[in-house]
Amino acid sequence: MTFESGRTELSSPLQASVSADLAAGLLDTVLSSLDDSKAEDLITLDIAGKSSLADHMVIVSGRSHRHVGAIADHLLKDLKSAGLKSATVEGQSTCDWVLIDAGDVIVHIFRPEVRGFYNLEKMWAPDTDEAPQYIG
Repeated sequence: MTFESGRTELSSPLQASVSADLAAGLLDTVLSSLDDSKAEDLITLDIAGKSSLADHMVIVSGRSHRHVGAIADHLLKDLKSAGLKSATVEGQSTCDWVLIDAGDVIVHIFRPEVRGFYNLEKMWAPDTDEAPQYIG
């Protein structure tokens, strides 16, 4: 962004590195919470170059509706404890597929059957030939 006065951009490398550090800390919080909740088949995708929505996408499975809901609840509590109060949640009423948008990290929590049907790993993988595929 430049101004009419000819000043240079406001974002500096220092701001970019701080943002990357915050995203890495957020990802660590998410992964730790998912591990504590016994989430299964965890895959982390770096989507920074593919989408402006987020830097990372995390995809996990829960064993049942109840487990998916418990994973989501635990993750939301941990995000709030870490200082993120603006996470957006979708699908928590049915717990087939819960999406949690935590800003730089998007988390998908699936029941295995639903995860196999949508196969997000293949859609978002860096190279479609080497895409991890969920076989549940």
